[in-house]
Amino acid sequence: MNRTSAMSSKPVASPSPRIGGKAALLTATAILASTFSFNATATAQPSPELQQKLAAIKQSVAENQQKLHKYQWTETRQLTLNGDAKPPSQFLCQYGPDGTVQKTPMSPPPPPPSGGRMKQRIIEKKTTEMKDYMGQVQTLLALYVPPNPQKMQQAFGAGKVSLNPSPNSGTTNMVFKDYAQPGDQMTLTFSSATKKIVNINVNTYMDNPQDTVTLAVQFASLPDSTNYVAQSVLNATAKKLVVTTTNSNYQPVMGQ
Repeated sequence: MNRTSAMSSKPVASPSPRIGGKAALLTATAILASTFSFNATATAQPSPELQQKLAAIKQSVAENQQKLHKYQWTETRQLTLNGDAKPPSQFLCQYGPDGTVQKTPMSPPPPPPSGGRMKQRIIEKKTTEMKDYMGQVQTLLALYVPPNPQKMQQAFGAGKVSLNPSPNSGTTNMVFKDYAQPGDQMTLTFSSATKKIVNINVNTYMDNPQDTVTLAVQFASLPDSTNYVAQSVLNATAKKLVVTTTNSNYQPVMGQ
C-alpha cells in the first residue's frame, strides 16, 4: 500500500456542530423573547382577591345609587377663598329623571355689590369668574363621586389598580391610577364587614397638572343602610380655594 492510498482511506472527521455568529444571536433573542412573554403574561394576571374586591365595590355602588334616588337632602356649601370664609349656601337636592342631581337654592340671593360703578364691575367680574370656576369644580367632583364602575373596570383592565389591606381596621384601600385623567390617583377605602365605601381620597387637577386639586370624601349610612357622602373637602391649591360640602337631612321623596 502506498502512502497516497493510505491517506485517502483514512476517515475524515465531521466538524462538530457549533452555533455562532448570526445563528447564536437569533437563538438568544428567541429565548429572551420567550422568557419576557412568559413573565409579562404571569405579571398581567390580576389576583383573585383584587377581582373579588372590585366586583364587591361595583355592586355596592350600583345598589347604593338606586337607594339614593329615593331621597332628597340638604347640601350646605362653604367656600373659603384666600383664608376668608364666605357665607354658606344651601341647596335642596334630589336626583332628576336623567339621573343627575338637581339642586334648588335655599339661601337668599346675595345683596348687590355696593360702591361706585367701577367697584361694582370688578366685584361682578370676580363673582362671574368664581361661578364659572365652581361649575368646573362640580364637573370635576362628578368624575370621582360616586365612583364610576366603568372607569374602575377600565383602570383594572389597564393594570392600574392595586390593593393595600388594613387588617386592623377591617378595611381595604384600593388605589386607582389614571382613573379619570392621566396622572390622577383615587384611593377608595372599603369596609369588608359592611361592604360599603368608607372614604375616598383623590389627587387630581383642573385644566392642567399645575392646577392641583385634592378631594377628601367621608361617607356615612342612613338607618336603612343607604350610604351617602356626609362631607367632602376640595382644596384647589392654585386658586387658594377650599370648598367644604356637607349633606344632611335626608328624607324620602314622596311617591317613591
